[in-house]
Amino acid sequence: MVDVDGGQVGDLFAFTADDPGEYASASHTRPSTGRLFPRPGQNVLTNLRRPILELVEDNSPGYHDTLYAACDAARYRSLGVDAPHRSCAQNLGESIAALGLPGVVVPQPLNVFMDVRVDSDGEMSSRPASSGAGDHLIFRALLDCYVILSSCPMDIVPISSGGITALAIDVDDQLSTGTAPLRGSAPGGELQPSSRMTA
Repeated sequence: MVDVDGGQVGDLFAFTADDPGEYASASHTRPSTGRLFPRPGQNVLTNLRRPILELVEDNSPGYHDTLYAACDAARYRSLGVDAPHRSCAQNLGESIAALGLPGVVVPQPLNVFMDVRVDSDGEMSSRPASSGAGDHLIFRALLDCYVILSSCPMDIVPISSGGITALAIDVDDQLSTGTAPLRGSAPGGELQPSSRMTA
């Protein structure tokens, strides 16, 4: 998953191909890893506690989030935005529909490149993303799955540092064997073998 221009947050979702009701779960992953975001060599778990993705490599500054929910219409209204506004929840819904899958819940995403910190008093704060142009994460798919990444359109709270820009997803054509890494990152699109998507 590549931050093309730098400073862009992405919401990462993954659903098992056999049952979209089983999906990558931040809340199940945190107790397994003992961290707020996996480090290379650690796995992302589903809501059934099965490994679905392995984080293979992270050459970014390493700030990512598993605490914030995906932005949605209600979030924007709470921030005083009454007009329609793109959201990660909407991007996910449209991608799921394009795959011909039934409607799914919006899971807690893995917010790649999102800089959220928790201080000793338990206070959370978000900072503009510190990832640079070309910074990337490499994931390996451990189950057959649909992976959807939304380039987060949040522009009310300054979580992305360079405006809303593209992410890119590169997919290794050996992923179906479960032995090859998944390369890339993109805004709202499912992963296909030997493909790259940008938006």
